[in-house]
Amino acid sequence: MKPEHSEPLADALRSSADVVLVVDDVADNIALLNDALDEAGYTVLVATSGEAALALAARVLPDIVLLDAVMPGIDGFEVARRLKADAETAAIPIVFMTGLTETEHVVAAFAAGGTDYVTKPIRPREVLARIATHLQTARSQQQARHALDAFGHATLVVRERDGRRIWQTALARQLLADHFGGGEVGLPPEVVFWVARESLRRRAGALPLTLTVARGARRITFALHAMPEHSFEDGGDGEWLIVMRESDDAAIVEAMTLAFGVTARESEVLYWVVKGKTNRDIGDILGTSPRTVTKHLEHVFAKLGVETRTAAAALAMSRVGALARP
Repeated sequence: MKPEHSEPLADALRSSADVVLVVDDVADNIALLNDALDEAGYTVLVATSGEAALALAARVLPDIVLLDAVMPGIDGFEVARRLKADAETAAIPIVFMTGLTETEHVVAAFAAGGTDYVTKPIRPREVLARIATHLQTARSQQQARHALDAFGHATLVVRERDGRRIWQTALARQLLADHFGGGEVGLPPEVVFWVARESLRRRAGALPLTLTVARGARRITFALHAMPEHSFEDGGDGEWLIVMRESDDAAIVEAMTLAFGVTARESEVLYWVVKGKTNRDIGDILGTSPRTVTKHLEHVFAKLGVETRTAAAALAMSRVGALARP
């Protein structure tokens, strides 16, 4: 979350040009980049250490970061990892600046979350071209995320091998926090397991299956979609698009309570019977034992004047029309 005191500065910068954060501990490099970027119309911010870069990025949320790979203290690779681990800064493109051209260092830059890299000595025209390209891509992605949220589609991209969120819309972040709490980088274990299982099924040509996680009458449904091939920046290493949808059937549960004279808990049990859940499933959803669910069902059957689950479900669906809708 951004500190409250940062907003005036961030707003002031946001009202002008694209903001470029240059992170380097060499004065000559900073001067060269500052002059070129300023002449091109960018607003330039400078950090001379990894610690300062992280603080400034969290405060201002720059549009792009030019990041020196080798610095004393927190190096560029660690700065990138921390930026990508924070949901507020994860979507900011990072262009590494490095004199390290060995393959292992290039791989490390991308593994840390880098979008691109340029080699030293810095060539300003090349840097400007890379910045323009990545800013355009970032803007397009941001517009897409905003559009998805506007239409109620909570969306995120996850990495299959570890369940890490690559990017997410604001609505997706809020839904996950509401239902599961926890951090903003990983996914709940049951969702990670489902992604791994479903991705194997999908690659084998099976029909897609969704995942629904219930919290009482509230539930969140996950649907997995393959990413377009050109979006696999890691060479197809298992990135998937997840679309989430939340449903809150508290009003239906309340309607059944009033219609049948059952208690709120008995109404919840009846609701999940209509949805085809077993007593064990219902116990897991409501945080109680299957034996307790059975007792509730006995009371429900008596109050509805029926003897079986099927009859109870049919009566509930006939009296509460919303239950019959998908």
